[in-house]
Amino acid sequence: MSYEVSGWQEPTLGENLARAGVKRRDFLKFCGGLAGVLAAGSQLNGGAAHAAPTAEQIAAVLEGQTKPILVWLQLQECTGCIESTLRSGGTTVEDIVLDLLSVNYVEAIMAPSGDAANQALDEANKEPHILVVNGSVPKDLDGAYCTIGGESAKRVLEKSAKNAVAVLAVGACAVWGGVQASRAPGAGPNGPTNAVGVDQIIKNKPVINIGGCPPIGEVITATCAYLLTHAKADGSLKLPELDAEGRPRFAYDQRIHDSCPRRAHYDAGQFVKTFDDAAARNGWCLYEVGCKGPSTFSACPVIQWNMHTSWPIGAGHPCIGCTEKNFFDEFTPFYSTLPDVHGFGIEASAERVGWTVAGIAVAGVAAHATLTAVRHAASRKAAAEAPLDAFGDSKVWLPDPTVKDAAAGEPEPAAEPEPAAGPGPVEPEAGPPAAEEPEPVEAPSPPPWLASEPADGEPEDTETTDPSGKAE
Repeated sequence: MSYEVSGWQEPTLGENLARAGVKRRDFLKFCGGLAGVLAAGSQLNGGAAHAAPTAEQIAAVLEGQTKPILVWLQLQECTGCIESTLRSGGTTVEDIVLDLLSVNYVEAIMAPSGDAANQALDEANKEPHILVVNGSVPKDLDGAYCTIGGESAKRVLEKSAKNAVAVLAVGACAVWGGVQASRAPGAGPNGPTNAVGVDQIIKNKPVINIGGCPPIGEVITATCAYLLTHAKADGSLKLPELDAEGRPRFAYDQRIHDSCPRRAHYDAGQFVKTFDDAAARNGWCLYEVGCKGPSTFSACPVIQWNMHTSWPIGAGHPCIGCTEKNFFDEFTPFYSTLPDVHGFGIEASAERVGWTVAGIAVAGVAAHATLTAVRHAASRKAAAEAPLDAFGDSKVWLPDPTVKDAAAGEPEPAAEPEPAAGPGPVEPEAGPPAAEEPEPVEAPSPPPWLASEPADGEPEDTETTDPSGKAE
């Protein structure tokens, strides 16, 4: 839905939004999105002590805001960062809020120009304000590489930062200098213009770095909303928790690699080898064609761009690591593989992922074969030692004729079972308990090799063997 706004005409932000035709339901939806962005890292950053505000809390604070002053400078940059903020699929609540907040001075979209624009900036600088900066600051030739209204970018920044209650460096150029600060033949370590980030110029107050080339628009808006919803009684603003690079942890506390929907393919060793191959069409991992996701911290997979429409990896292009300092020097060539990237499971080298998976498979097959052999051997042993079925259902333990006497090397005769005292059947010496009240059975005939007397009715064997071994 689109809205129309004609500047700040009512006392509070809520009244101006209503004047523009913004329904409270739409405004709460907008605040809910901000709450979601702010809550993205709260579970990892201190629990209840750092709990993100709810949509209702954000709405209550923003609606009651009197006209806040926000100055948006654009120095040595390409305008991509503010384009990312504004391009969200139409005139949305985000546009209205930003337009109302930045009505004082924003070069890209303000109506005044020339002396009128310079006068608007001077008036805004006299009051406490939130300062947002796009672009790097060239230092060589006294800043002559970038001048605004006859003043160097460095001078313009210093004047605007003097009364600022918060300073936001938005985009790679403002954070560390951007492509202008990258190495070039015959140039110094900060590029041909000796470009630096905002925090190299403004050192007397904290600077919030919002990295990206460009950053996600919702992260910029959410940071401004955080500052407005955490204002202190004395008018100062509470800064969000920052990481070691000065970035808000709610948006930069996780690697892209950890939330990437293609992570399963990385863990399985399934990589795109060339663009538009079968693996690329099947959505496999882009690591081997240059993806820098394992070394890049950003909320790109979660928030995405253009009303959650897409993001680089979702469109089939590898991440270039643009939220990290010096990415243009450290991560180029962009389509080459990062060396020694860890991440399979916990800390396994990506180059070894495929071999690791293969090794695990081979080890699994070997373990399965070993266990199967052990089970079969145990089954054979148990079968050999089990009692035999003989004479109906009774279990009789019979001697094993394969057991040899160790000394003589001859089969070891088994002792005949002694008859039980008194009448009754002969019971085995060992084995399972006999069934209750078994019917009497004849004693089993001993095996041939244990027979000592001929059976009844058979001729007696008269053949004997003398000591010499000859038969008589």
